Formats: sequence, structure tokens, C-alpha cells
Amino acid sequence: MRKYIAIIAVIMATGIAFGQEGLPFYLKTAAENNPAVKAAFHTYKASLQKIPQAGAYEDPQMETGFFLEPMDIVGGRQIAQFQLMQMFPWFGTKKAARTEAQHMAKMAFEQFSEAKDNLFLEVYTQWYSLCEWQQKLINSKESRKLLLQLETLALQRISSRSGSGITGNRQVISDSNPATGNRQPTNGGMSGMNMGNALQPVAGRQSPTSNDMNDMKSVSSSGMSEVLRIQLEIIELESNIESLFSEMIAKKARFNALLNLPAKNEIVVPDEILQISFALDEKELIQTIATQNPMLKMLSEEWLAYEAKAEMDRKMSYPMFGIGLQYMLIGKSETAGHQTMNDGATNNMNRMNGKDMVMPMVSISIPLYRNKYKALQRENEFLRQASKDKYTDTFNNLQAELHQLKHQLEDAKRKITLYKKQTELALTTCDLAVQEFISGNNNLSDIIQIQRQLLEYQLKESKAIAEYNTLVATIRKLAAQWEK
Repeated sequence: MRKYIAIIAVIMATGIAFGQEGLPFYLKTAAENNPAVKAAFHTYKASLQKIPQAGAYEDPQMETGFFLEPMDIVGGRQIAQFQLMQMFPWFGTKKAARTEAQHMAKMAFEQFSEAKDNLFLEVYTQWYSLCEWQQKLINSKESRKLLLQLETLALQRISSRSGSGITGNRQVISDSNPATGNRQPTNGGMSGMNMGNALQPVAGRQSPTSNDMNDMKSVSSSGMSEVLRIQLEIIELESNIESLFSEMIAKKARFNALLNLPAKNEIVVPDEILQISFALDEKELIQTIATQNPMLKMLSEEWLAYEAKAEMDRKMSYPMFGIGLQYMLIGKSETAGHQTMNDGATNNMNRMNGKDMVMPMVSISIPLYRNKYKALQRENEFLRQASKDKYTDTFNNLQAELHQLKHQLEDAKRKITLYKKQTELALTTCDLAVQEFISGNNNLSDIIQIQRQLLEYQLKESKAIAEYNTLVATIRKLAAQWEK
């Protein structure tokens, strides 16, 4: 019982592990590991740091001056002076600057969203391509299996013809070892037959007539030609399988590059590619694109950023105010109290002698040259109009792309339906042809031709399904609505 429980636990753990190795798992891994997406996200985080920078005031200015020789003034000797000034822009200027920085940060976020959506679309595209190639490998291997079965039937047919088509006793022609199944090359279809002994009379056996010999040669020649044709088909198909397998390795390396994983990392691909269930509502999709598409949202934020910048530039054309403080360092003067003055003035000078002075200050900038401010506002107006025109052009292109994708989607859906029907008919026809071949009512050329058509329809069907699923992913990318 413990042994069985352990086996069940291992199977469940393996199933869970393989269940995680699906498309959602790879999408999550790509979003977390892809360098391009991470770079776009770091750019967005950097743009957020511009908001406090735009809202900060200019640094205050500190001016200091020292006299090499103290200067005599009334009430002492001036040694040095210090001046501190802080400028303030017009009311609302900093708020407009912060608003502009916020919209610029939102633009960076939409660029990050666009990079992530492009990555998801690439992952979907590569994934469906892997599924298509996996389906091609499976179909090609099934076709090879069918050809091997036909080869066995053809060899059995040669044996039956050789044993029953000639009167009298004669050897059976064989070109393979039934026990091992190894195909052996033949020489004119006469492998396994000793012609010298066959022409010599043997006691107790009737010598073959000339008609029997001609019949035997024709049977052997036609039968071996069929076998050789099958072998040619098998060789060509095996070469195609090797080419598909090599291409599969390259596609997996490309897929791992999107996930920022080693090129030889194993990718679990399903054995069957299935068509996605998708209903296209054109009107609803256009509305979703208008509100959710990252490129349109980015252009909207760009227009709002220019709007805020225009407000900021307009207020920068107004005066700026400054508030400051001046401090004068004054030393005592020995002659200040000996000057000829009345008693009151003398007492005031003695009291002020060597006393430092503090003076509040106010400054104002005068934007006298107006042409540069007017040109700056006209520049912003042109930029806003350009952003609006880019939005309209992008939206029109997205609508046109949606119509084109809708046409391609319907065409791919028709192809899938057509190839499914052709595949089913080819399978039925192939089964009937094989049965007729076994009963001797059909030749091998028809079966090979039907088998080629069957494989062609299967490959076209898998390609059409992969194309359909990729188109669905492209439409979802336009609307930024990925399947949950």
C-alpha cells in the first residue's frame, strides 16, 4: 500500500509540474525575465522621479563678500557681508510643471505596456509555431508508419504472387527477413532465388516451362518496383522529419531567448494544436481599442503633457519674486565716538559702534522681452496639434489593421474547415485503398498518391490553425485584452 501511495504521489507531482509548463507559465516567465520589458519598466520608474524634481523650487543663492581692509562706515568698520536670496515663480507654475511630469510618467508607463504587449504577442506567435511544428512531426511520423505498413504488405504480396502465380514447385521470392523486418537490397527483383538451380531439372519436381519463367519474372519485377517506390517515399519522409526536428530545436532556442532562458532549456509543447474559441465583435473591439490601446493612451498623455507645459510656459512669462536677507559683519571703530557731534548723536554712535546689521530684501524679475515667451507658447500649440494628429492617424491605422485581421481570420477559419474535411476524406480513402490493395483490386501508386495528399492536408490544417491562433492573439494585442 505504501508503495502504491508513493507512486501515486510521484505521478500527481509530475502532473502538476507539467501542468505549470504551459503557455500561461511561459507568459509569466517572459514578463518577469525579458530584458526589453525590464528596461521599459526601469525607464518608467525613472520617469516617476521627475515629478518631485518638477515640483521643487530653485535652490537659494548665497553671496558672500570680504573686505581685504575693513571699510570705515558710520558706526564702525565693515568687515564682510552675506546675502541669501530665494526666488519663487508665479503662482501655479510649479503645479503645472508637476502635472506635465505626471503625464510624461504615464507616457513612459504606456510605453512599458506596449513593450509587454509586443512581448506577449511574440510569445504567442512562437508558441503556436512550436505547436505547428510539433504537429507536423507527429503527422510525418504517422505517415512514415503507414508507409512501413505498406512496405510490409507489398512484400507479403510479392511472396503470395510468387508462391501461387506459377504452376509447379518453385522457390518463393523474398526481399526481406520477416523475423527482423530489415529491408534488403534486391538485384532485379530476384533476390533469394538461385536461377541456376531453378533451371536444372530436379528429381521429383516438374521443370518450369518458359511461360512460368516469364510470369515469375514479371511478378517479381512489378512487385519489387512497388517496394522500391515505398522505400523512396520513406527515405524522403525521414529526411523531412530530420529537417523538422532541426527546425524545432532552433524555434525552441528562439522561444527561450524571449524568456531570457538558456537556449537548450526544454520546452513542453502539446502533441496537438487546437483552434482557439474566439468571437469577434468589431464594434465593441473598436471601442476597446480607443480606450485600452497603449499607443493611443500614450498619445493622449502626450497631448495632456503639452497642455500642462503650455500652462507652465504661460505662467513663466509672468514676474518671479525673490525674498532674501543681507547680513553685514561690522567691527568697532576707535574714532567713531571722537567726532564733533552733539551729545545725542555721540551716544547713538557709541551704541551702534561695532554692531552687525541685518537687512531683509525683496527682488522681482521683469519679463521685459516678450517675443521668446510668445514663440514658446506657439511652439506648444503646434506640438499639441501634432500630437492630436498622430492620435487620429494611429487610431485610423489600428481600425484598418483590425479590418485586415478580421478578413485574414475569416479566411484562416475557412481553410481550417476545408482542410479538416479533406483530411477526413483522405483518411477514409486511404483506408479503403489499403483494403483494396490487400485484396488485389488496387495498385500501390494510388495509395502513395492518397498518402501524400493526406499528409499535405494534415500539414496545411496545422499551419492554418497556427495562423488562426496567431491572428487572434494579434487582435487581442490591439485591444490590450489578453485571455485570462
